[in-house]
Amino acid sequence: MPDQSHSPTTDAADTDARAAAAPTASPYRERLWVPLWWWPVGFAIAGLIAAEFHMGAPGLRAWLPYVLMAPVPVWILLWMSRHRLEVAVTPEGTAELRVDRAHLPVSFVARAAAVAPTAKSAALGRQLDPAAYVQHRPWIGPMALLVLDDPDDPTPYWLISTRRPDRVLAALGLPSAG
Repeated sequence: MPDQSHSPTTDAADTDARAAAAPTASPYRERLWVPLWWWPVGFAIAGLIAAEFHMGAPGLRAWLPYVLMAPVPVWILLWMSRHRLEVAVTPEGTAELRVDRAHLPVSFVARAAAVAPTAKSAALGRQLDPAAYVQHRPWIGPMALLVLDDPDDPTPYWLISTRRPDRVLAALGLPSAG
């Protein structure tokens, strides 16, 4: 039987390519779920809408609105909970913040702070810079503020919703100034 092993140079190149493409370790990961109490409220609203249609249809068609409306709150609440926040370590060993499709290497962060829920309205109100990157979820109280130091980027800072801003900043290796 012939030897089917690969040459060492091919194996090393394949290993390096797989290591670069492989997902790296994540020191922090969070999915921004909607509150649990929204689920019964969503099903109650869907039930009320289905009941309105039920009143106008006799027989078997009377239950059709309930069947059709049952997946609607599930889809809406899962869609609202689709946002993810992750601090990942790149193959070079540096931390990177990923919020949905946006990513920010920690080397571009000049300073960072946790924004308390009581200061959230001020941070999102008159003090908000229109050029800032904002990822806000109204059902999450605290936020993290990351001020950027990149002359090529017009974005002055990132303001992102997170349930644990201190853990996000610690995973990025940044001291919290808030």
